Amino acid sequence: MHATIEALYGTEAPTQRARYQRALEQFYALYGPGEARIYRAPGRVNLIGEHTDYNHGFVFPLALDRDTLLIARPRREPVVRLGNVEAAYAPTEFTIGETLQPAQRGHWSNYARGPAQLMAQRAAELGLTTPLRGLDGLVDGAEPFGVPRGAGVSSSSALTVAAAVALADTNGWEPDDADLARFCSTAEWYVGTRGGVMDHFASILSRQSHALFLDCRPAVDGAYATRRVLMPAGYRLMVVDSGVHHDNARGEFNLRVAACRAGVALLRDGYPGITHLRDVQKVTWPELEPLLPERITVRDLNEQGYDLGDLPGLEEDTSLDVRARCRHVWTENQRVLDAAVALEAGDVLRVGALLSAAHASARDDYGVSCPEVETLIRVACEVDGVLGARLTGAGWGGCIIALTADAAVNEFSRHVRESYLREYGRDPVVFACQAGPGAGRVSGFR
Repeated sequence: MHATIEALYGTEAPTQRARYQRALEQFYALYGPGEARIYRAPGRVNLIGEHTDYNHGFVFPLALDRDTLLIARPRREPVVRLGNVEAAYAPTEFTIGETLQPAQRGHWSNYARGPAQLMAQRAAELGLTTPLRGLDGLVDGAEPFGVPRGAGVSSSSALTVAAAVALADTNGWEPDDADLARFCSTAEWYVGTRGGVMDHFASILSRQSHALFLDCRPAVDGAYATRRVLMPAGYRLMVVDSGVHHDNARGEFNLRVAACRAGVALLRDGYPGITHLRDVQKVTWPELEPLLPERITVRDLNEQGYDLGDLPGLEEDTSLDVRARCRHVWTENQRVLDAAVALEAGDVLRVGALLSAAHASARDDYGVSCPEVETLIRVACEVDGVLGARLTGAGWGGCIIALTADAAVNEFSRHVRESYLREYGRDPVVFACQAGPGAGRVSGFR
């Protein structure tokens, strides 16, 4: 998608234009005068639909109006040189190839190496018949305009998408948005994660002022069903970062995945052929509940012939909370469907109530909240004009969102920051989000 700064940022265009100009000047200082193409990719926040994606369920993200920029100049040879406006991220260089060696674990350049390697591996499939070209690039993800890092709003995926868009343009590949999103999702496996498609679909397919309903179950041909739904006028999503990131979250996450897999295995006796909890979404919960034990050990599952697959951290005496975890996924899928209907009808009160119900389910049934998040939810809901609030992201810290009337934005920020500072001694990052447009090349900049 090509768009001008004015179309992308509206009334914020003059401020953004100054940001772009600073980045361009740094690019020229690094690489010299000449051609410069500008690409951008936004982060995302999930309106509703948590821990449903890996169960082939429904999610409802939207693109943030904060983005990562990549200023680039094509090279003739397959070499990528990258700098960064932030001094903490050292310049890096690599050669595009089918077996591209990663930088050390956690290095920022790996999010660009992933799409570069995948493009080399799939060149023939993508219709690229000439040798791949690299680029000289400068990344600008610095706050306050960039995607906040470590806050669960997909700053890493934004860099992957920006790099993929730039490399595609440099090499004459013109994928449709959905193909590019699937490509980016696979490309990010390079960093060692096996995430879903939500982050990349939200970053690429989003449109101004719209949320993106996404069915995470691919069709036979690999396509995903999506539709854009207009966000309500007069309201913002307020995003608050708790600053908490628990070290044991990965192990706890694996236990939730295991509980969902156990639920599928146990339900298969009554519903043969199911592969994910999504397959029983049209069955009422009262019919499903008696078939799911409140708790069962891995040993008991193994003795009954149920295989949970290869998940780290599972011992034979590990106890899984099957019923509650599956209840969250089933009810959350229904809430996403209901939220789409409510948004399309303009029923913002219903949307707010669904957000709050989603949080209660994530806290009580999925067990992914923490005291700091609970404090943020409580103080957010004390503000007049807040219709509902919930944690967003995997949980155990991270961010909350709150659907808030425009007139209450300043009071929300003041009250939440002061309350959290008083209780925990730290000032949380708070910002208002408007649903922004998807990734692409920025045109018409002078």
